[in-house]
Amino acid sequence: MKITINKGAGHGTIKAPPSKSVAHRLLISAAMADGVSTVRGISMCEDVLATLDCLCALGIKYTRCGNDVTVEGKPPRLMSPDAPLQCRESGSTLRFLLPIALMTEGTAVFYGAAGLMTRPMSVYEKLFTERGLTYISDGKSIVAKGPLAGGEFKVAGNVSSQFISGLLFALPNATVDSRIRIIPPLESRSYIELTIDAIKSFGVEAKWEDEYTLFIKGNQAFRPTDVTVEGDYSGAAFPEALNLLGSEVCVDGLRENSIQGDRVYKKYYEMLKCGTPNIHIGDCPDLGPVLFAAAAALHGGIFTGTKRLKIKESDRAAAMAAELKKFGTSVSIYEDTVVIYPAEFHAPSELLCGHNDHRIVMALSTLLTVTGGTIDGAEAVSKSYPTFFEDLASVGIEVIYHDT
Repeated sequence: MKITINKGAGHGTIKAPPSKSVAHRLLISAAMADGVSTVRGISMCEDVLATLDCLCALGIKYTRCGNDVTVEGKPPRLMSPDAPLQCRESGSTLRFLLPIALMTEGTAVFYGAAGLMTRPMSVYEKLFTERGLTYISDGKSIVAKGPLAGGEFKVAGNVSSQFISGLLFALPNATVDSRIRIIPPLESRSYIELTIDAIKSFGVEAKWEDEYTLFIKGNQAFRPTDVTVEGDYSGAAFPEALNLLGSEVCVDGLRENSIQGDRVYKKYYEMLKCGTPNIHIGDCPDLGPVLFAAAAALHGGIFTGTKRLKIKESDRAAAMAAELKKFGTSVSIYEDTVVIYPAEFHAPSELLCGHNDHRIVMALSTLLTVTGGTIDGAEAVSKSYPTFFEDLASVGIEVIYHDT
């Protein structure tokens, strides 16, 4: 799908989309709680739908009423992976549910989009094969069979926090206590805290023994509850970026005391307004595309901690460099650094490409409010923020949809 955005400023209020990071965590916790739970305020984006599909494949029943989901949960030992688990493009779905599937009695088969199934999974492969568990990956599917027992786990902290979160979901169900020893450096700690907070809502605890060690008591039981998904700082960063570019948009529905790591975008936007800052994004890699876009339109910027951008939905640094070049901006990419050079910013010289990446599409869309232009592959926003273009239109940004 192609979208044209005409040059213009937005004025008004946009409600932040629900956090898909929180939604994943609450739905999975509800699925392991023995009884009926309700998770309210969910956005039915592609990634969340993937998690719901996979929970069904594990034998979990749920019903939807608007944006509320009622889940009939049960402990993993009573789940049965009788159908393939289709993860679509959701890395969270795959990495969160794999350890849980290993707590069941059956053999789980995970599938996903080609890009997902080639993303790094060596952390789990090493952990599980060392324990004598079945873990077979052919690049198109992963076949896994437990049972996964508790105990000591060593996990690299600089690959993806999702592996640590996956273990945090599964290990409270083990019959013995467990420890996750994280090999530093640890990036995206805030996402681990989101997982700890989510399971706590369902009566389960994981505690930090020190900066790099998590203790998880065994034989815990997830308890049914009624919870609400909070607004998403990751998603809110895109409409709020418009304010750096001449718009006056208020984003509401965000929890001020949220532990979401991407709330730091407010601080980084102030830095970008004032000059050419040096910003570390190792703990908030999802902000990379929108920060690069803002830097290109303003005074440039130096961004460190960018290595993991290669293993997202696209190689985000390379994708943004290719698209920003069309606006006249030069970008240098190093092993763990991206430099955006100040330039004479102009309307794109050709059609923009979304690289099948929701955050690339949304970042480029903010820039088009300054210059006007067209993006191909705009449908990628459905992965996390399905109403993104409708929200832009609601504050007066002219959005034109093309059939082809």
